[in-house]
Amino acid sequence: MSEGERESHPVTVLAAMAANLVIMVAKFVAAAFSGSAAMFAEGVHSAVDTANQGIILFGVRRSKKPADEEHPFGYGKEVYFWALIYAVLLFGIGGGVSIYEGLSRLLSGRGEVPESYLWSYVVLGVALVAEGSSWLIAVRAVEREETGDGFLQKLFRSKDPSRFIVVGEDTAALAGVLIAAAGLGLSQLTGSPYPDAIASVLVGLILGAAALYLVAQSRRLLVGESTDPEVIEAIEGVTSRRDDVVEAGRPFTLHFGPERILVALDVTFRRELSADQLALAVDEIEADIRSCDARVRRIFIEAQRIPDDIEQPASPTPTAGTMRSPSGEQTG
Repeated sequence: MSEGERESHPVTVLAAMAANLVIMVAKFVAAAFSGSAAMFAEGVHSAVDTANQGIILFGVRRSKKPADEEHPFGYGKEVYFWALIYAVLLFGIGGGVSIYEGLSRLLSGRGEVPESYLWSYVVLGVALVAEGSSWLIAVRAVEREETGDGFLQKLFRSKDPSRFIVVGEDTAALAGVLIAAAGLGLSQLTGSPYPDAIASVLVGLILGAAALYLVAQSRRLLVGESTDPEVIEAIEGVTSRRDDVVEAGRPFTLHFGPERILVALDVTFRRELSADQLALAVDEIEADIRSCDARVRRIFIEAQRIPDDIEQPASPTPTAGTMRSPSGEQTG
C-alpha cells in the first residue's frame, strides 16, 4: 500500500455517516408512528453514531496538522483522543438512553403495544441494507491492512480508528437492528409491549459492549503502542545483514498516529570504521528502515564503535553493498 493510499480520505467513515444520517431520520419517524421503544432506541443509536462519526472526521483532520514547536512529532495522536470521546459518548448517550427507555417502560408498566408495525419493519429492512453496506466497506478496508494473518488479527492490530471504529459500530448496529426486529415481532405475536421494551434494553447493552471495545482500542494507542511484529522484524533484518554492524539492540518503535511511526535503535559498529564511514553507514541504515514501511517518519540511531576493551569479532569477507566508502564506492 502506497503512502498516498494510506493518507486517503476516510471513505469508511463518510459511508457510515451518510448511511446513519438517513437511517436516523427514518427510525425516529417510525418510532413516532409505531410507539416502539426498540425503534426509538435504534433512532438514538443512529443519532449518536452520526454525531460521533463527525467527531472522528474532525479528529482525522486535526491529526494531519504539521508539526510545530509545541508538538515536534505532529498531532497524529489526536485522532486517538477523539476516538476515545466517541466511545464515551456511545456508552453514555447511546447505551444509556436505550437502556433507560426500555427499563422505564418495563418498571412503570406504561409500555404500549406498537400501533403500526409496517413502518418499523420497512425502516429496519432499509437499515439492515444500509448498515450492511457500510459494514462491508469497513471490513474490506481492514482486510487491506498489510499486517496480520487474518481479519480479526488485522482488526485488533489496526492503528487507524477510522477503520476499527466503523467495524465495531456497524457490527453493533446490525445486531441492534436484528434485536429490534425480534422485539417487534414478539410484541406483534404476543400482544405484549414487554418484548419491545426488553429489545430496547438489549440494544443499549450491545452499544455499551461496543463502546467498551472502542475504549480498549483507543487506550492502547493513547498510552503508546509499538508497531507490528512484522515491521520490527524487517527493521532487525536491516542491521543483521550488514558486515559493519557488530551488534544492534531490539528496535524501540512507537505509533504517534495511524500512519506515523517513530524508531529508536542502538547500533554498535566495527572499530575500524572512520567517522565518515560511520556517518554513511547510519544514513544507509535509516534509508533501509524507511523502505521497510512507508509509515516510518522519525528515526533515532544511537551509533557507537565497539569499545577498545571488548574483543571485536573477526572481520567477515566483504560482500557487495555491505560496506561503502564515504564516496559511495564499495571497499574491502
